[in-house]
Amino acid sequence: MKKVAFLFPGQGSQAVGMGKDFYEKSEVAREMIDRCSEESGIDFKALLFEENEQLEQTEYTQPAILLVSAVAHRLFENEMAIKPVFALGHSLGEFSALVSVGALDLVDAVKLVHLRGKLMKNACEGKGAGMMAVLGLEDEAVEAICKESGLQVWPANFNTAGQVVVAGVKEDLKKLEPILKENKAKRTVILPMSVASHCGLLEEAVEPFAKELDGVLKDEFLAPVVSNVTAQKYDTKAKARELLPKQLVSPVLYKQSIAAFEEEVDCFIEFGQGIVLKGLNRKLTKKPTYNVSDTASLEKSFEALKEECE
Repeated sequence: MKKVAFLFPGQGSQAVGMGKDFYEKSEVAREMIDRCSEESGIDFKALLFEENEQLEQTEYTQPAILLVSAVAHRLFENEMAIKPVFALGHSLGEFSALVSVGALDLVDAVKLVHLRGKLMKNACEGKGAGMMAVLGLEDEAVEAICKESGLQVWPANFNTAGQVVVAGVKEDLKKLEPILKENKAKRTVILPMSVASHCGLLEEAVEPFAKELDGVLKDEFLAPVVSNVTAQKYDTKAKARELLPKQLVSPVLYKQSIAAFEEEVDCFIEFGQGIVLKGLNRKLTKKPTYNVSDTASLEKSFEALKEECE
């Protein structure tokens, strides 16, 4: 059996219609989506399958992405029961990863990230928060420029070589652009975000979010999860309780996580809408990344893994 790692995307991967193919073709998917709708009070059929503005609002984006990722993982697991070497999520995806290894119940996770989104939104209210992609500079250069600028800006995501996302006050991000270009940044792109993730603007969200974790986290990790904060594995409730609040104000070490553990696996499988992480992995590792985002990609990944295991 091949050694695999499970991957789960974060915000930015959402799209109207995600999960619909699963819902129409799988009774398991229908039961999962309907149960989460009933128990959370969120109409996921409307949120996921109909044109609406809520899907772009972080308090709804987060549970929507998590639910579709969980459905994709469950359907794959029903076809091929593989215990991963580890699970890794990008930002919000860390919570999907925790669901996949049994450390969070699905409904609890949906409610938790719905709250997480509300806390993030409230923390950024009135601050003109935003995020910006910076291309063509080394991580250390971006970190130093942010620190020395005196502006409310922080490195938020280390995605691939030469690609860092910076978060903070949007007006300060605009002031940072010419400084970055003076330092040979190839390109800067202000992202369509209403919140600033993984930065100091979210400090007030840390404590209220931490209080919600004790009641939902479980000490039942089927496999370790790689922390966005440390790029190291953890497999206990206590460690999750320590790290998940810090994730709100710490950069996502995705690139570092892949580098730290890629030698332990033969391949990666991304669960959920799109192929964002599969795209990042093309630049980070020679190991193949499969994806499960609908029934066609589920079957394709299943067959590819079967062939590799023969």
